[in-house]
Amino acid sequence: MSSLNLGAWTRPSSMLTQVSRSRSPSLLLFNGLRKLPISFTPSKSPSHGVSSPGFPSFSVSAVLTKENTVKGSEEEKPGFNFDAYMLEKANKVNQALDEAVALREPEKIHEAMRYSLLAGGKRVRPMLCIAACELVGGSESVAMPSACAVEMIHTMSLIHDDLPCMDNDDLRRGKPTNHKVFGEDVAVLAGDALLSFAFEHIAVGTVGVSPTRVVRAIGELAKSVGAEGLVAGQVVDIASEGLSDVGVEKLEFIHLHKTAALLEASVVLGAIVGGGSDEEVEKLRKFARYIGLLFQVVDDILDVTKSSEELGKTAGKDLVADKTTYPKLLGIEKSREFAEKLNQDAQDMLSGFDPKKAAPLVALANYIAHRQN
Repeated sequence: MSSLNLGAWTRPSSMLTQVSRSRSPSLLLFNGLRKLPISFTPSKSPSHGVSSPGFPSFSVSAVLTKENTVKGSEEEKPGFNFDAYMLEKANKVNQALDEAVALREPEKIHEAMRYSLLAGGKRVRPMLCIAACELVGGSESVAMPSACAVEMIHTMSLIHDDLPCMDNDDLRRGKPTNHKVFGEDVAVLAGDALLSFAFEHIAVGTVGVSPTRVVRAIGELAKSVGAEGLVAGQVVDIASEGLSDVGVEKLEFIHLHKTAALLEASVVLGAIVGGGSDEEVEKLRKFARYIGLLFQVVDDILDVTKSSEELGKTAGKDLVADKTTYPKLLGIEKSREFAEKLNQDAQDMLSGFDPKKAAPLVALANYIAHRQN
């Protein structure tokens, strides 16, 4: 497949042009419609060992490195302890996940599900869901089923992404990938089971929320992971490997769907079940889309600047697979500038909300921008 017509993947839109900062790529803002591409033009475009299935060993280091702690916290206003927030929410999410996916018959599939689901991770998506819910007046308990669901789907995507037919990776979160431990057949089924259970968990576990909002949340999550979301991004990503004509527009399409869609769903689900107005939901959707793309830009930078030991996964695999990345198109410095701009644009979307309630989302945006793994 030599080329792809992105017009078949994206929806028409009217977009506003935002003037970039000095030496930064320009960025086109999107309206409230779903899945619109963010586009920018650079000044010059270059050519182109199994652990226990439980979680008692989970530690702060799985959430924050020293560098993350310093850089993610120093910009926050006094009075909000980001480190304590991350630790508290991660522990509660891990406990909820452990209870949701208990070890039962058939044990093999539940062991495989728990192996990847409880392997640590930063739990950024569940935290975004909870923070968005609390921002619009909801509670942590109301958001938790949705928070767990997005983490289940995220874990599914990692299990499947690591398979030999996809990225063929041996390491994930510092441990052997699921198929290396349980075999490819069980790994595929473990991912499938997590995907289906995520929707069941929202439907059955969400309490105190109107059925209309629960159904709306399920619809949002389904769209984020299907042929208009994660799957779309993955398909175009696979088809683009080794091509010399992959430009910024196509790269953004891939990551707005493959990475940003589930981050967007995390925030939007929290806002919906928390009782947010349509205006609040759409404003938070834009915030999430910015940080979703930010997450991938940072991921691309880390892939070429950090070791496998530092990342907890195989470093440099994008280069080996001849994938197009932001550093490949823009260079490291321009990619870092773009990341900073996305972070600022995301935080601008939080204006108008209670600053105290918005503090966790501001901190999480900074954390995503400055994370080291």
